[in-house]
Amino acid sequence: MKIDSLNLNLKSKKEHTFDAIIVGSGISGGWAAKELCEKGLHVLLLERGEEVVHPNYPTATQDPWQFKHGFNLTVEDKKTHPVQTRHWSFREDNKHYYISDLDNPYEETKRFDWIRGDIVGGRSLLWSRACYRWSDLDFEANKKEGIGVDWPVRYQDIAPWYDYVETYIGVSGHRDGIPHLPDGNFLPPFEMNCVERHFKEKIEKQFSDKHVIMGRTANLTRSVGGSRGACQARNLCHRGCPYGAYFSSNSATLPAAFATGHLTLRPHTLVNRVLYDEHKQVATGVEVIDTHTNETTEFYARLIFLNASTVATAAILLHSVSSRFPNGLGNDSDQVGRNLMDHHKGLSAWADVDGFEDSYYSGRRPTSIYVPRFRNVKENDKKLGFLRGYYFGGGAYRKRGDTSDKIGSTIKEAVAAPGGWQMSLYAFGECLPYADNRITLNHDKKDKWGRSLISVNCEFKENEKAMNKDISIMAEELLRAGGFHHIRVNNVMSFPGNANHEMGSVRMGREAKTSVLNAFNQMHAVKNVFVTDGSCMTSSSCVNPSLTYMALTARACHYAVSEMRKQNL
Repeated sequence: MKIDSLNLNLKSKKEHTFDAIIVGSGISGGWAAKELCEKGLHVLLLERGEEVVHPNYPTATQDPWQFKHGFNLTVEDKKTHPVQTRHWSFREDNKHYYISDLDNPYEETKRFDWIRGDIVGGRSLLWSRACYRWSDLDFEANKKEGIGVDWPVRYQDIAPWYDYVETYIGVSGHRDGIPHLPDGNFLPPFEMNCVERHFKEKIEKQFSDKHVIMGRTANLTRSVGGSRGACQARNLCHRGCPYGAYFSSNSATLPAAFATGHLTLRPHTLVNRVLYDEHKQVATGVEVIDTHTNETTEFYARLIFLNASTVATAAILLHSVSSRFPNGLGNDSDQVGRNLMDHHKGLSAWADVDGFEDSYYSGRRPTSIYVPRFRNVKENDKKLGFLRGYYFGGGAYRKRGDTSDKIGSTIKEAVAAPGGWQMSLYAFGECLPYADNRITLNHDKKDKWGRSLISVNCEFKENEKAMNKDISIMAEELLRAGGFHHIRVNNVMSFPGNANHEMGSVRMGREAKTSVLNAFNQMHAVKNVFVTDGSCMTSSSCVNPSLTYMALTARACHYAVSEMRKQNL
């Protein structure tokens, strides 16, 4: 009996052993799966959410009249999703992609809007698809200003990986020649409409430091690779795209990983902790909980990639305690969970436009125009009372016809006729890294799986608030410079989390005593653990971060496999 039991255990362990384990199937996790599988590794991809297989997105082709509530949320939706309903993107036609807040609570010491997908593909199905390279204005900022710690990489280290990622995912855009917003490998850009071109001409003529460019986006303007079609300009990206016209794990990286025959995907799997062998001083695998059966299982691998998203990845590490790491795996520096950042937003500014009533536009373009950062760009720039900067997005559109004095069939006629033009702006600003903006575990409270509750304590501080005031002033100035009138500015500052760009908490750095990861996203203290989701970021820039996550992930995978082949892992 003892021999039989031993054989059963050995067989079970063998069936649960892989070359690599990836936690999370979102933008960075999908890239890790593609890269590691294509390099010959047998990979287990763990995802807590429901399986979603491209191109089978439930509501992607449904007509408006097929939704009972006109895209609005029900009382029950708001009851089961009190956090998710804080975000504009949570709607009747895509609510099935989001997590249940009642089943997955967390503690907010200060308000933090943790907006989460609960699906294979994660927020790669839900992102805004904006793709911009960071520059050394971003990578050097911490060192120059004495904020946080220095990035262990510079633009030249990441540039080849930006090239690699952009070529694969398909980014449409224009080569604009702006040094602090580097150009990339672009598909043809979407077009500005006549009012936006007018706005660009006016702004660039009056301001030497301001540019108005077409947004760079992971929406295809022509088919790529035969399996992904061009964007249909339906403006239904949030439902999932059956054409594969925008990049997601589901439509691009996961199919590539499956094509190798090396990928095993396990949905409904919540990762509890990373297993650590104190004798060998390496991670040996992960402990997981089946979200349907509550069964606890262990899986094993030589290589671990954590891509669960910023808050979740930090929580997994904090849960992963041992006598070697009593405060969480790899947490010798006490930086796991600290330095949580997100972009601040909230501005809505709009104005009426005279003229152009003989012009219209075709389709519903999936991206906005873009005004790159112009504050604190050069050494001799005027000091404004805050560090770093922000960008504007926006666009011009035609309002509906005026129905205020119409009844009966005349209402239909008025709605069908285009009204006058309006121009709108929004903005995203950088958040500095603060050690006391952090994620911890509340051991006195447990979730439904018996795990200590995640607690988030994060706020925007004086630098972000000062920047936000400047955003409001400049929005009005830009609209006025465009020659528009009846300008309205509503500048309500968001709470952290609501921009969906949360990052930090497991930062990269040059020294083990002040950071968790090295220049290749490898844990200083546990060499076979890599973290390449948003938690690895050392600062936040004001530029959308997803393209940088993808580039860092591809680079880290290349390095990790190289180290494995050298027998260093």
